Amino acid sequence: MPLGDSFFGHKLGVTERDLERYLAAALSCGGDYADLYFEYLSTTSVGLEESIVKNATQGVSLGVGVRVLSGECTGYAYSDDLSPDSILHAAKVAASIARGPAKEITAGFEEPRRHELYQLVAGDAELAAKVRLVKRADEAGRAYDPRVFQVQASYADSIKHVLVATSDGVLSFDTQPMSRMSVVVLAREGEGNPEQGYHGGGGRVSMDFFLYEKTPEYFAAEAARQAIVQLGAVETPAGEMTVVLGPGWPGILLHEAVGHGLEADFNRKGVSAFSNRIGQQVASPLCTVVDDGTILNRRGSLNVDDEGAPTKQNVLIENGVLRGYLQDKLSSRVTGAGQTGSGRRESYKHIPLPRMTNTFMLAGESDPAEIIRSVPKGIYCATFGGGQVDITSGNFVFSATESYLIEDGKLAAPVRGATLIGNGPEALKYVSMVGNDLKLDEGMGTCGKDGQSVPVGVGIPTIKVDKMTVGGTA
Repeated sequence: MPLGDSFFGHKLGVTERDLERYLAAALSCGGDYADLYFEYLSTTSVGLEESIVKNATQGVSLGVGVRVLSGECTGYAYSDDLSPDSILHAAKVAASIARGPAKEITAGFEEPRRHELYQLVAGDAELAAKVRLVKRADEAGRAYDPRVFQVQASYADSIKHVLVATSDGVLSFDTQPMSRMSVVVLAREGEGNPEQGYHGGGGRVSMDFFLYEKTPEYFAAEAARQAIVQLGAVETPAGEMTVVLGPGWPGILLHEAVGHGLEADFNRKGVSAFSNRIGQQVASPLCTVVDDGTILNRRGSLNVDDEGAPTKQNVLIENGVLRGYLQDKLSSRVTGAGQTGSGRRESYKHIPLPRMTNTFMLAGESDPAEIIRSVPKGIYCATFGGGQVDITSGNFVFSATESYLIEDGKLAAPVRGATLIGNGPEALKYVSMVGNDLKLDEGMGTCGKDGQSVPVGVGIPTIKVDKMTVGGTA
């Protein structure tokens, strides 16, 4: 793809000669490496509450980030003005961290990387059609059960056009659509306390996904079901017990308690619970954990990462043995490890960091029903809310939003207020059964790190953890 045929070449008139000039300015103080990240983002969002559309917004942002690496130091500057003078100024600001003779960039660029995975357009539908989606969700949620008294629904989509140019000759263009719908339902029994249910999903899909595959009625019904279940919940018992995690969204525990600790920046600095442990047994032999940014239409998927490197499937833990970390350009250069397509950033205003894409545990051989039957007394967690983890120690705390007691090998009463407390590496060692029902989440995950948020996917089969601390209310 000639540069003139790309979005930035056609719409904004950026040429290869321009890119070479900006990169030369970025290396004018002697940095080791430089890159440019151009971004054009168009967004739409609609929010409904109390059966009224309370907000509807559309917007566009545009800018470029310039990065210079000098050893382990990073210089970064950005501009929302794409005039040559503004970009050159940003390049010289980023260059100021380096000291030494000016470096020359690679003469010309390699054949531009072409990407065909996501060429559909998510944002072309009229705003009125998106308003109809949230109204349908509101109607379906209220019709589910007379105890439902409030519904909040939102829809958002975006199209991001990206151009990455590097001083070692990489030139990459990409188009990245994203759509998401979410529904919150509140229900109450008589004069009792209200209970909440939440469901949502989407991915790198068009609005048609919500018309023909996962409809507003689907998301509203699931959110309402969760809220109604909680009306009959009992208090959660506290103490150490067997915990069974259901498939899909409970993989957020894996993402937080294990995935962040496998990002390369924490490990090259020696501050992760997994630092210097490659080749060691860190989990049960039943556990294989991968991060895969190539899965079609998934929320965490990308053709290339935000440094222009192709995404791939990375095996992080294989049969319980730690195999590698998620690498960005900086960590790869410092440690000598290969890039894994894991350099991600929230926008052109942010530096890239090693981040997860879609992180999940591979399926095992156990029947999920047999896993439940094997537990005389414990707790089953079907969905999760928020959580936090200490990267250095691996200690985590998570709140489960839908959980059930397990009594004599059967699911019993739903419980409220369940909290899981443990240590990521230790918890994986107690995994004694892994189901054959791997499921990825519906597409609602957003991951935060160092003040940046990026979309991610999670997943897990049904798994049995023999020992975990449950904080409850009973």
